[in-house]
Amino acid sequence: MQRAWQQPLPDMPAPSPERAWARWTPPPGYEAQWRRLVDAALELDLGPDDLAAAGLDELAAARGWKPATVALYSKVARYGGLALPLPSTPEPDPPRLDLRPLTQVRGNDPEHLRSVAWCALALGWPAPVGVFRSLRRDQVRVTTRRLLLSTDDGEWAVPGALTAWHAWESVRARYPALAASSWVLPALRRGPGLNSRVGGRLSNQALQATFTKHVRMTVGHLRAGAPPSRRESVEELAAAYRTLSYDSYRRLALAAGAPPVASRGAVRASRAVARASRLAG
Repeated sequence: MQRAWQQPLPDMPAPSPERAWARWTPPPGYEAQWRRLVDAALELDLGPDDLAAAGLDELAAARGWKPATVALYSKVARYGGLALPLPSTPEPDPPRLDLRPLTQVRGNDPEHLRSVAWCALALGWPAPVGVFRSLRRDQVRVTTRRLLLSTDDGEWAVPGALTAWHAWESVRARYPALAASSWVLPALRRGPGLNSRVGGRLSNQALQATFTKHVRMTVGHLRAGAPPSRRESVEELAAAYRTLSYDSYRRLALAAGAPPVASRGAVRASRAVARASRLAG
């Protein structure tokens, strides 16, 4: 006896992106990066399956992410269980770049002087942004010729940063909240968080945005003060600065001979030096 024909069951509707992401657990140690990745995906109404199928190209275009940022979030997604293709972290290009304009004092604005002091320290002590976020003033000692930094990983002498350091310490002494702050790079204004305050601890994302803003301001200053004879070289430098992030700034400082503070970036910097030597030879 033949069975009566039955209509096939409808396909189960896919859950909304918010519900789909809520089922995923952030990878340990990368909760903040996972949250930013999910926020970027939700802005485009993409769920985990959509991201795994299409990759991060759409998110990178919408957010303006640089290749190093795409590589970071690809790793975070894979740590969380999403099968995304893992792009290679880009090498510094160019392998060498004049970074001194970012360490020059050009005024008395606190935000400018804070960025100059950071860049001057990082040029001789290229620590990751998270280390600078947690760097305290009592870890920095001033001598007549250089700054001495001490952390749990060791001690370092940083030459060439005294002018920027004294300028930053001088201007922050005018503001009680900054003068009383224990952080080397404190917040200059209140942010959206409930615990945010002037003189408080900055986030990694805020420091990255501070560096990008400082680079743009430096490019504008170089263009405004360039004589006609140096206009072409200044435009070349401005074009290189346009894609500069703090991570690439660190790798360039390492490639120029600064001692490695952490393992992150040191291997890529050594490869950049070897590549430059091969091209020169």
